Amino acid sequence: MKIIKRSGQEVSFDISKIIAAVRKANESVIEAERMTDRQIDVIADNMVRNCEKIKRSLSVEEIQDLVENEIMNQRAFTVARSYITYRYKRALVRKSNSTDQQILSLLECNNEEVKQENSNKNPTVNSVQRDYMAGEVSKDITRRFLLPPEVVDAHEKGLIHFHDADYFAQHMHNCCLVNLEDMLQNGTVISETMIDKPKSFSTACNIATQAIAQIASSQYGGQSISLSHLAPFVQISRDKFRKQVREEFEQTGLDVDEERINKIAEVRVKEEINRGVQMIQYQVITLMTTNGQAPFVTVFMYLDEVPEGQTRDDLATVIEEVLNQRIKGVKNEKGVFITPAFPKLIYVLDEDNVKEGSKYWYLTQLASKCTAKRMVPDYISAKVMKELKNGNVYTCMGCRSFLTSEPGIRNEDGTQKFYGRFNQGVVTLNLVDVACSSGGDKEKFWKLMDERLNLCYQALMCRHNRLKGTPSDVAPILWQYGALARLKKGETIDKLLFNGYSTISLGYAGLCECTRYMTGKSHTDPMSTPFALEVMQHLNDACAKWRAETNIAFSLYGTPLESTTYKFAKCLQKRFGVITGVTDKNYITNSYHVHVTEDIDAFTKLKFESQFQALSPGGAISYVEVPNMQQNLDAVLSVMQYIYDNIMYAELNTKSDYCQVCGYEGEIQIITDTDGKLLWECPNCKNRDQDKMNVARRTCGYIGTQFWNQGRTQEIKERVLHL
Repeated sequence: MKIIKRSGQEVSFDISKIIAAVRKANESVIEAERMTDRQIDVIADNMVRNCEKIKRSLSVEEIQDLVENEIMNQRAFTVARSYITYRYKRALVRKSNSTDQQILSLLECNNEEVKQENSNKNPTVNSVQRDYMAGEVSKDITRRFLLPPEVVDAHEKGLIHFHDADYFAQHMHNCCLVNLEDMLQNGTVISETMIDKPKSFSTACNIATQAIAQIASSQYGGQSISLSHLAPFVQISRDKFRKQVREEFEQTGLDVDEERINKIAEVRVKEEINRGVQMIQYQVITLMTTNGQAPFVTVFMYLDEVPEGQTRDDLATVIEEVLNQRIKGVKNEKGVFITPAFPKLIYVLDEDNVKEGSKYWYLTQLASKCTAKRMVPDYISAKVMKELKNGNVYTCMGCRSFLTSEPGIRNEDGTQKFYGRFNQGVVTLNLVDVACSSGGDKEKFWKLMDERLNLCYQALMCRHNRLKGTPSDVAPILWQYGALARLKKGETIDKLLFNGYSTISLGYAGLCECTRYMTGKSHTDPMSTPFALEVMQHLNDACAKWRAETNIAFSLYGTPLESTTYKFAKCLQKRFGVITGVTDKNYITNSYHVHVTEDIDAFTKLKFESQFQALSPGGAISYVEVPNMQQNLDAVLSVMQYIYDNIMYAELNTKSDYCQVCGYEGEIQIITDTDGKLLWECPNCKNRDQDKMNVARRTCGYIGTQFWNQGRTQEIKERVLHL
């Protein structure tokens, strides 16, 4: 059994320390009001039982809360007051400088909470530590100076979650759709260096990766680029190669044969595409941004985003190369090909590729093979998206955050504008806490819901106001050189914060547990589904109201909880105890998703969740959990075709792990050790050293490869297969 100290370090549970603290409090009161040795023994026994029952590492604060309860259970109220007073005095001392121990434990690589905070950051690397150190200072400043006390209190109690407080002190936004087309076609500036329009496809790819790194260092969320912005440069390379080959023919005295020239040029075009795509894949993975990690980048693959003809065929060739290289994977330190976390890939299913016999069916077959092997691409249905987004098809900003469709925001050619837009930030509402706080009383539930929504609104306006007045000079590549805008030096970004140009997100989590508490059944039960939909509509109505009042594009967002799923669960257990089916896990369910333990088939799950995607316009993605599908691509294709007909955005979660000790390839298992802690173990050689295994799991929209906290690990362990 383990506990997590205030510094974040995880240590073995030691009941003798608790007994010593209780005895000290006991001796501080007059003899007539002291507890007996037998009562202290009872407290110790109860503490051990209570801690074992919770089945996770408790924090020091949680331990102390339990001690207080046990002292009061012995009716030793004077002793309890003494214990509480001592805690309060120590808290005041710590508050004078709350970040020192956190940072010191981080530097010594023994901060368990930080280790598990982000599944794509290695906390032992200097650059990551530097980012985390800055983050601790930013969070401290944010708590003490930048946010209202009521927002801080609600965040710390787990009523809401104020995302990315470690970046809030700076004037930074969340995620974006990069206007790569503008940067490549019209030139850009990177690190004060003018970059002209590239003269080849591979150069365009190189510039794209440099831009990606710079953009990632200027924001804290995901970014998306489209291959359609790179496709026109294939023709530029083609023309260059045709000219070169013709000159080579002439120089060597060969007859100038246009057909032969074109054939040789096409071979070189294919080689160029291979080099360019490889550059994107390897540079994105190996680049280290100022955030201490590879850029969170998504690559969008939509054939109909370019005109029919040569450009679309070139785009298809680029997509084919991207899929082939991802299927191959990248080599780990042992030289074995494994699944990389980035870039995330999104493939659009449409009439010209979704059915056997359609022109680009071969690409969809290749995509199915890639998904079975490497967990990506994820899939957008052009058919369903057009129904939900006013006839438009476009990518999300990162893993799932979607822009709203704004008819008034247009490109120069009159088409609706999406690239160059962004999200201002997220605050998430814990729906489970609203339900539990209501005690099951519907009238009280809706009253509490509105109170909590007002808190979220207040917190979101803090995010918005933090960005107001930001000069374009803070991130020239974003605001001055085309990634998001072409503002003047010294000009503020304010006009981009209103009129729907950028969104701001009201997140939500735990709809499943919320519905179960309020109705007694899963939200998949036909008797309970209407309540779940009513909750979603209520959240949408709040966003619409705020939008009308402020001219800011508030939008409802299905939060991809990563480490916060554990935080919310711990807060719920502390406030309400263990409630079967509601707070009895060390995680709560992401957004509107069906609970991971619920027995439901893939097609039923996707169809059920599609109605919630329609009510989550600011961000949503659904998934199905599947076994190794590499020998059953027909089943993968069936799921993909079902996605096309029924749901806007979905993914398949497969397993592709590797043990560096014995060479096992397959699924690394999660087991429970004697302390009740969840550990990863190779089923072949029993290796438990996380540094000697490569594990990839999808925990939100992105794939994570650096392991997870105990709450998320439990959620991964308990996932049932849907196919």
